[in-house]
Amino acid sequence: MTMKSIDYYKTVAEHYDMLVDENNDPVRDCTELREYMDKWDGKKFLDCLELDSGKNVLEIGVGTGRIAVRTAPLCKSLTGIDVSAKTVKRAKENLSGLNNVSLICENFLTYAFSEKFDVIYSTLTFMHIKEKIEALNKIFQILSSDGIFVLSIDKNQEEILDYGTRKIKIYPDCKADVIKNMENAGFYIKEIINKEFSFIFKAVK
Repeated sequence: MTMKSIDYYKTVAEHYDMLVDENNDPVRDCTELREYMDKWDGKKFLDCLELDSGKNVLEIGVGTGRIAVRTAPLCKSLTGIDVSAKTVKRAKENLSGLNNVSLICENFLTYAFSEKFDVIYSTLTFMHIKEKIEALNKIFQILSSDGIFVLSIDKNQEEILDYGTRKIKIYPDCKADVIKNMENAGFYIKEIINKEFSFIFKAVK
């Protein structure tokens, strides 16, 4: 398979860089598209976070800031991490009016966090993580005592995202495996919300 083919695989970072180049930014979507994206998270997801002005929050897979624009105004500080340099750059633009946001362009699994967080959340990101047990163990380690972790997983079990001009290898999440892996990591699962396109897990340390 050559780079000249329209049917080639891209890394996750390259793919999301290309989305920004293609002017794909969910923060700037029209109302209809924003409502469509909310089918994976939305108000129920945000309510699970139990945000307040005293909490330090981490978003894994911040992207261009689709969720962060709603969470950052409600917490003490928001740290967002993402592997795509161009999405992080766009997120900095989208969140420039907020002075409590810190954005990191790194791989969550290898980045050494210097603090713990009261709330950690992730949506539409775990499908890109192969090492799911390692990720959940790390989340448990950097979460404060009694902290909240909220995860939205896509119900789709396809292993390839096909964008026509490129394909992305993904690692679908199975509800039963998420439950087992969360519990093995030490989490207590308080709630599982069944949405049209996703399952939302609310867990505490």
